[in-house]
This record gives sequence, structure tokens and C-alpha cells, in this order.
Amino acid sequence: MKDVLDELAAARRAMGKGSLPAGEAYTIELRRRYAAQVDDVWDAITNPERLHRWLKPVTGDLRLGGKYEFDGGEHGEILRCEPPRLLTVSWLYGPDADAWPGTSEVEVRLAPGPAGDTEFELIHAAVVEEPLFPTYGPGAGGVGWDLALLALARLLSGGEAADHEAVQKSPEGREFIRRSAAAWGEAHLAAGGEPEHVTAAVQATTKFYAPDPT
Repeated sequence: MKDVLDELAAARRAMGKGSLPAGEAYTIELRRRYAAQVDDVWDAITNPERLHRWLKPVTGDLRLGGKYEFDGGEHGEILRCEPPRLLTVSWLYGPDADAWPGTSEVEVRLAPGPAGDTEFELIHAAVVEEPLFPTYGPGAGGVGWDLALLALARLLSGGEAADHEAVQKSPEGREFIRRSAAAWGEAHLAAGGEPEHVTAAVQATTKFYAPDPT
């Protein structure tokens, strides 16, 4: 359990605003350090054989300008690819999302650290309409990315492939989700969120990712 919570504490979280082709967007930002060489981290986020071990199986034309699709419905286009430093993709979900291009992008930035490690930054910008943001706040996407980066940490340290469903149902995973939702609530408050709204959003996010097993 300590290892899981240490991974949660390793990340710095922020919520902000940005712009996308479709308009003004909310951003969720995760920054952390991985004890792995930058080329290894780059391979882990771009090699389909390794992507499925921490995120999901992926298919498509995985090169600049190509289109990809994850086993789960997330799909999009590779917008920028500058190995081993920068990857930007459009990030859409569901068949109806294609009618709204330019509404969601994920960017990952890597930089070599001072000790042979890697500085990792993920920014997910999305034009979010009601009721998603008012109900869940930044935790709507933030908790999911926290779970994914936990799995990435395990992969980079030589661990087994992630079973996301099993993690979310385990006592350790449920506690991780609870604390992740609370951490995104703190980021929401720091960005100017109203306390009552933030509290309700944290509760809704926790219930969504870790519903009461009874």
C-alpha cells in the first residue's frame, strides 16, 4: 500500500485553462519524475507492445499524421511527434466525438533528469461542456490519468502488466482513487474553485471511479 501511495505523492497536479481549435479549454496537468532513461520512457509511451501493458491495446498508423484507436474507444490523430521529447495527440472518446474535432488534446513532454532519470509532464486540454465539468471537476480525467501513470511507473520499474479493473476493485486501488480525487480537489481549489463545488465534485468523482461495492 505504501508503494501505491508513494506513487500518488510523486506527482504534482494543477488545473488551468488553455485554448484548442474548438475554443477555450480546461487543462489538467501532471508532472513527475521517473527513474528511467528518457529513451525508455519514450518507448513506453509510443511502442504499442508496451502501451497495452500500462494503458490499453492500441491500433492504427502510429506516426505523425496517423490515426490511432485504443481498445476502449479513445481515438484521435498524432499531431506532433518529436522523439524523444514531445508527443501531442487529439484525444476523442466515443463515436459521436468525431463530430466535434479540436475539443480534446493530450500532450506529453519528456526531459532528461540530472541522474539518468526523466522529467515527465502530461497536459490534457479539453473543451468540456455540462454536465461533465460541473459534476466532476478536474478529477473526471485526472483520476484516470493518475491510475494510468501508476501503471506506467510499475512498467518502468520492471513490473507486471496493469489490470486496471482489478486495481480499481482492490482495497489499495480504492484508497488510491479516494486520495487521487482529493488531490484533484486541492488543485481545483488552488485554481479558484468554490469550496462547495469542489467538495461535491470530489465526492462524485470518487463514486464514479470506486462505486460502493455493496
